[in-house]
Amino acid sequence: MTSDHDRQLLLRLAREAIAAHVGAAPAHVPGLTGVLAQLGGAFVTLHRDGDLRGCIGHIERTLPLGQVVPQCAVAACSTDPRFPPVTAAELEQIDIEISLLGPLEPMNGPQDIEIGRHGLIVEQGWQRGLLLPQVATEWNWEAGTFLAQTCHKAGLPRDAWKQGATLYRFEAEVFGEPREPGRAGRAGGPGV
Repeated sequence: MTSDHDRQLLLRLAREAIAAHVGAAPAHVPGLTGVLAQLGGAFVTLHRDGDLRGCIGHIERTLPLGQVVPQCAVAACSTDPRFPPVTAAELEQIDIEISLLGPLEPMNGPQDIEIGRHGLIVEQGWQRGLLLPQVATEWNWEAGTFLAQTCHKAGLPRDAWKQGATLYRFEAEVFGEPREPGRAGRAGGPGV
């Protein structure tokens, strides 16, 4: 669990990386100390007016968060294939949410999922799908639907988990910038 100071630092780092990428501010390269030196997986999710605007992550816990978070932030604003790149003009309307991933735990099926607590990964062959814990809560899914949607995200049949796909669950520490009133909706389908 990170401190409020660490959370604010990671959010600021993500915003600075996006601002530098769109040419709205100079690049800032922090020293890798404290929370920034911790190895971890993370996802950076961008919203604009409450709608998903980009989400990219790094699952493996192989790089320090001081590298992972800005890399994912830049990728979320520029390479998410579902959206055009974020522009400098819309930077002020973008809200940032970060999900720090816990370790992956093998699982067998819906009985191993606690909605609101677990995110899911489904793998089969070279196909992989991941949905963060907050997605099931936001869409009011029960465990079976959550697992089927994760299979779908991987490009697999919704029942691939019954057909030999490998399943993992994970927990995530999720935090974000405060949203303005009236900007809490979701549109456009599940984010990650």
